[in-house]
Amino acid sequence: MADEALPPSPDPLAMERPQPRNPTDLFWSFTWLALQGFGGVLAVVQRELVEKKRWMTNEEFIEDWAVAQIMPGPNVVNLSIMIGDRYFGLRGAFAALAGMLTFPLMLVLTLAVVYAQFASHPAVAGALRGMGAVAAGLIAGVGIKLFVSIKNHPLGRPLCVALAGLTIVAMAVLRLPLFWILPVLGGAACVLTWRKIAP
Repeated sequence: MADEALPPSPDPLAMERPQPRNPTDLFWSFTWLALQGFGGVLAVVQRELVEKKRWMTNEEFIEDWAVAQIMPGPNVVNLSIMIGDRYFGLRGAFAALAGMLTFPLMLVLTLAVVYAQFASHPAVAGALRGMGAVAAGLIAGVGIKLFVSIKNHPLGRPLCVALAGLTIVAMAVLRLPLFWILPVLGGAACVLTWRKIAP
């Protein structure tokens, strides 16, 4: 009796990791993300996908976000397509993309018409400046959260900090175009990491 075949035990990681139930779940999840993303969706996406829904870890988010940034098109749209494809293939990619764009597009078109009527009003200009400051704070907050995840990076924290510092200097001080920063610094980081993890 001891030799009777037992059913295979489920993968504990698969059991612990929540997943979208179907493409419709992806559509509404990304719709909700996009509608929250005033001033930039990065902070909202990281909080929703990593901390609330737990569809991915911080490390996975950093890796996927890096890939989304080097592909042509808006970063968060690229990320939504990647996540949708991962769970439900082409159907999932289209569902996540539609969720990311449909309702926000209608809202933006409506707001653009309203903004055209009131753009010259000083109170509107002041409000938009205030929103810009909050958006910058949100992005900085996400940067700090993601920074914690590099403690286990193959390059080690000091080299990661150096690469991040060089990127900030290249963008903010030297004002180099992203077209040069990504292949030079991003390429160097990829090569160094590959050399560390290659057998």
